[in-house]
Amino acid sequence: MPTPTFAADAAADPPGVPTATLDAAAEAIRSAGLLLVMTGAGMGVDSGLPDFRGPEGFWRAYPALGARGLRFEEMANPAWFEREPRLAWAFYGDRLNRYRDTTPHAGTAVLRDWCAQRPHFCFTSNVDGQLQKAGFDEAQIYEVHGSIHHLQRVDGRGELWSAANTVVEVDPDAFRAMGPLPVCPDTGRPARPNILMFNDFNWISRRAEAAAARYRETLAAHPGPRVVIELGAGVDISTVRREAERQGAQGTLIRINPRAPEVPRGGLSIASGAAAALLAIARRLG
Repeated sequence: MPTPTFAADAAADPPGVPTATLDAAAEAIRSAGLLLVMTGAGMGVDSGLPDFRGPEGFWRAYPALGARGLRFEEMANPAWFEREPRLAWAFYGDRLNRYRDTTPHAGTAVLRDWCAQRPHFCFTSNVDGQLQKAGFDEAQIYEVHGSIHHLQRVDGRGELWSAANTVVEVDPDAFRAMGPLPVCPDTGRPARPNILMFNDFNWISRRAEAAAARYRETLAAHPGPRVVIELGAGVDISTVRREAERQGAQGTLIRINPRAPEVPRGGLSIASGAAAALLAIARRLG
């Protein structure tokens, strides 16, 4: 695959973060036998991806949905693919285009290099494919909510297929998908992203289940203390935070989060964006 490029990095330690905390994080990573990288939506903010935290953040990214008073939790619902498929594909098509056009920030390369030096696994609630784009091994990524880069039928039947050849043109003013909508290449039936949405009973989970099995195998193969680096994980949908705390209880949890950095006893709290914190730790590791 081509060598990924990365957005501009930061040159100084994040303000307000104790030097001792950054030093301790570097030492933990240096001695890690198993490294677990766990990411939420905040991981992509330094790459320029929108922050959907709260309705205001979502509506800044999608003013047309704000005008209709539609929150993220309402829009991320498979019912729209039957009720208003061109609106549904405007939302997911725009996100697919954004993710394709986004350059992973420099901290992502730091994580990739750390992982290349030791046993590791990535656990993410993100559907954006940024870890793969940055050069992480697909086989060592568990996307718990699925991926926008894979498609399935709206009715939940059949197999998954890649979205690599799917192009969705979106009219930004009308906020409607234009042209033919994505369909199953085998049956011609309506398609949707292979993402676990709210009130979703037709999500095909086979791909995620296979990744979950590989994740469990990695944990079983490395039962000793591990280091968990959690980045940008939200508190409202706490899938990543719960798993990070569960695994971090068997080692060291490093929580990097500018808004909700609190950690259980024994964890390391870094109130910072992902890129600045990771680069600061990397400078200590040399």
